[in-house]
This record gives sequence, structure tokens and C-alpha cells, in this order.
Amino acid sequence: MEYQRKKKVPVTSEDRQKSYFKYYERDLVQGDPKLYEKALSGPVDPKNALLFSERNRLFEPGNQEEEIGYCTMEDGTAYMACRIIMPRVTAEMFDWWFAWHGLDNLRYKIWDSEDHYIAQCLNPEIAGNTSLSYKERYQDTIHYIEEDLGAGKDSTYLHFMKPEDFGFSQDLIGTPACATLVCARSFMNGKPNDSDPSNAMVHFTRETDLGLELRSRFWLGWSIREGKDFKTIPPGVRIPETVPKMMLLHCIKEFSNLAAILPEVFAEEAPKEKLL
Repeated sequence: MEYQRKKKVPVTSEDRQKSYFKYYERDLVQGDPKLYEKALSGPVDPKNALLFSERNRLFEPGNQEEEIGYCTMEDGTAYMACRIIMPRVTAEMFDWWFAWHGLDNLRYKIWDSEDHYIAQCLNPEIAGNTSLSYKERYQDTIHYIEEDLGAGKDSTYLHFMKPEDFGFSQDLIGTPACATLVCARSFMNGKPNDSDPSNAMVHFTRETDLGLELRSRFWLGWSIREGKDFKTIPPGVRIPETVPKMMLLHCIKEFSNLAAILPEVFAEEAPKEKLL
């Protein structure tokens, strides 16, 4: 099956003059129909979900019980897992993208021209500092996001964190176990502060013969507060299964398109930054 096409998000006359506007004009590259079929086949067994407390299991070789799926857990939190192969994409490109795209809304729109409205890095002095590495340009930055995950446009703040602050084993990143990873916690109500975390996510990658393997995990209702795992929903509250389901469908859509355009965008735009 194909993801249903929608009207493109609006752009400005200034956007139309930018070198990467051509990617907005293209039709979105559709994801593998088998991924959508799996996402629409119903929730997975929560027993096969990766617990937030066990996130370092992502470094283990091989695949987990469920690499694609969603569910609501017994404690009311929700889980989403997605696996996409990104041919010709490298870990360097992936890190560059997360440093680069938050400096101009059109960059976020070419990622998914039907659902992405705004991605504004609130720390442009970091994200735009080309004397830093790509990782350093997005880690410890906050992005304001507006997007449509399937229920209408919504907003959130993302705090991109250093892996060690997120509870990951830093010494395994850059090895065959993990090419790179991007992790963040989200804040749903206003400018984030450490007392108001909402959800947690990671985009975990491995190099394969077919390209970069992206393994995304979202833990809805879990986050990190003062360096410790923290359940963010009150007792008795359950996140509806429709929420992680929408996130999974959106994840397939946006990363399938990014996989198609990123090698070309990186080749054209990264040299302009003159990274020191």
C-alpha cells in the first residue's frame, strides 16, 4: 500500500529562491509497502517491546523481537519501533542533517513536505558554528517543532541530548554496534525545563552492506529528569494505541523520503558550510 498523499505545507517566496527548494517540489518518495502493512496489522505484544530502562540493548548484535511496531504498555505508557534501510546514507550525513535542518524551516519541509511546518533551533549559535563537529552542533540544543503526525498540526520542543546524558554507552558509538545515534526528550507544554519532560526517542543507526540501518524507538510517557529515568504520565492514565500508531506511520513516511534525498542534499549543501 501507499501512504495517502496530502497537500503540501505552505512555503514563502523567499523559500522558492533557495538552492534546496527543488526537493520540496518533488513528490515524496514512498516507503516500502511492507512497512506500512506491518504498521497497520495491529499492535505488537508489549512483552516484545524494548523497555526504556533496557535501551542499551540496542547495541546488541542482530535484531530485536519487534523492529517495527507499536503498543500501549501495561503501565499505560506507549512504545514505537521502526526500522528503515537508508541506501547510500552514511552516519556522517545523518549527523550533519540534524545539525543543519533546524536552521531554516524549508530544510524541515523538504524532509516531509506534507507534514513538516517548522523546525527552529533555539540555539543557532551552536547549530551554525561550523568550527564544531556535526554532533556538537545538535547535541544539547533545543528545537521548536510544528508538524502533523496524523491528527492535525501540533507543536513540541525537542531537547537533543548527548548519548551519555541519555543513559547510552558512549564508548560503543562509532563501532560496528552503532554508527551514530541521535537522542532527545520532548516537552509538550511551553519552553522546556527539567521539571516538564514528556517523551523520549532515539534514532539508532548501524552500517550495513545495504546502507545505513535506522532503528528508531519512541517511549511515550517516559523521559529523563536529573539524569534518571522518569515516568511522565500520572497513575491510571493510558496512552491510546492510536498515538504510537500515528507516530510509526509518520516515521516510515518521513525517513523513507529522507533516505532518498539526503545523499544528494549533503553533497550539495555540506561543502558550502566549510566545516573546519
